[in-house]
Amino acid sequence: MTAKKAFTLVELLVVIAIIALLMSILMPALTRVRKQARSALCQTKLKQWCVVFSMYTNDNHGYTPGLGAGDWTMTGTGGWWMNPLRPYYMDPDLKLCPSATKPYTEGARIPFGAWTIEDYFYNIWDVDGPVYGSYGPNGWIANAVEADQSFDWFVESWKLHWRSFNVKNAGQIPIMLDCYTVDGWPHYTNEPPQYEGQIEDTMTEEIKRFCINRHDAAINGSFMDCSVRKIGLKELWKLKWNRKCDLAADDPIWPDWMIQFKDY
Repeated sequence: MTAKKAFTLVELLVVIAIIALLMSILMPALTRVRKQARSALCQTKLKQWCVVFSMYTNDNHGYTPGLGAGDWTMTGTGGWWMNPLRPYYMDPDLKLCPSATKPYTEGARIPFGAWTIEDYFYNIWDVDGPVYGSYGPNGWIANAVEADQSFDWFVESWKLHWRSFNVKNAGQIPIMLDCYTVDGWPHYTNEPPQYEGQIEDTMTEEIKRFCINRHDAAINGSFMDCSVRKIGLKELWKLKWNRKCDLAADDPIWPDWMIQFKDY
C-alpha cells in the first residue's frame, strides 16, 4: 500500500516562518501606502476648500468672510467662516482630514483628532448635529473691519488682515490647513510648540495650532492661488500668514522634537 503524503511539522513551521517574514516586510510598505493615500485625499479636500472660498469671494465683490469689532466673540467658535461658507458646500465631512476623523471628545489625541463645537447661542452647528472638523483657516484672510476700542488685540491687528484674494504673492498665503482647532491667527514671531502635541492657550502663539505632526513632519495646506501642497512644520515660519510677516526673519529656536525635521 502507498503511504499518504502530508506536510511534516518541520515543513509546516518553515511555511509559517516564511509567511511571517513576508508579512513583516510588507506591513510597513502597506502602512506607508495607506498614509500616502490619506494624505492625497486630504489634499483633494483642501483643493475643494479653495473652490468654496473662491465661490464666496466671487459672490461678495472679491471679499473674504467678514470679521468685525462687534462679532469678534465668534472667532472662538469659528462662526466667522463656517456660517457664511456653509451654503457653498454640502458635506460636513469636508472639514475632516482623512487622518484625523475621531473627535477629541471620544479619546483622540493631537495630531490625529477632530475638534467639535456645540454652540447653539451663535447658531453654529451642522444640519446633522454638532460641528466637527480637523481643518482650520488662516484667520488673517478674514475681511476684518476697523475695530472700536472694545477688544485691544483686534484693534492692534485688524490692519494685518488680507480681506481679499486679489493680492500679490498669493501662492505664499495660506487659506485652509490641517489644524487642531477651528482657526488660528499665526505670526512669524510665534514660538514653536515645546513638545509634540502642546496646546496653544494664548492669542499670541497661534502658529502652534497648525504645527502638528500629522503628515510625517508636515501638514497639508491650500493657498490663495488655489494651489495645495504639503508644508513642512519648520516651513510654517516661512509663510506669509499676514501682511506683516517677514519671510527673511531668523528661525526660532527649535525644540528637541523638531530639530531633525527639514529646514527651509
